[in-house]
Amino acid sequence: MPHRTPITRDFFDRPVLEVAPDLLGRTLVRTTSDGPIELRLTEVEAYNGPTDPGSHAYRGRTRRNAAMFGPPGHAYVYFIYGMWFSVNLVCGPVDSAGAVLLRAGEITTGSELAQKRRPTARKESELAKGPARLATALDIDRTLDGSDICAGPGAPFALLAGEPARADRIRTGPRTGVSGDGAVHPWRFWVEGDPTVSPYRAHTPRRRQPSI
Repeated sequence: MPHRTPITRDFFDRPVLEVAPDLLGRTLVRTTSDGPIELRLTEVEAYNGPTDPGSHAYRGRTRRNAAMFGPPGHAYVYFIYGMWFSVNLVCGPVDSAGAVLLRAGEITTGSELAQKRRPTARKESELAKGPARLATALDIDRTLDGSDICAGPGAPFALLAGEPARADRIRTGPRTGVSGDGAVHPWRFWVEGDPTVSPYRAHTPRRRQPSI
């Protein structure tokens, strides 16, 4: 079955702005101890390494972002706001630090497992609607940072060919919640009209709590 064909590393070894829209419609497989969960990708965001002010790699390599610097075809998982995880797929040659944030998707297999992790979701289209919800539904945390997406059977992740989104349904616009110079890039890609796509939100500075 062509749609079950595993994606190989050369798919990721391309400029991040080529990979990002090509991920739409692909199937991400997350193998958990309770069983597999599969997700059809419907929304992503591209981050273009040291040339991109919105990227975690803009100021260089750190312990946190090391996975972004390659090799391609690995996961970069980070912790945000002290409570959520998000997952990216690393692209481009080693040291280019390109990565695609997985923002949203449709759970196609293992929805009951995802629902246990996302009990507040009112319907299935909300299980992985947004990057933190996606990571929660798929049981992703920092222990999976650096995981090889192309490692084969038994690995925590795999990416299958799926059914790539039609070009006439792919839309692009500003990235969500990105501030400063990085906000101007229209590097969010999504499938038009899909109910799992998360709503656009401009960056809102977080208020600091007054000291007592």
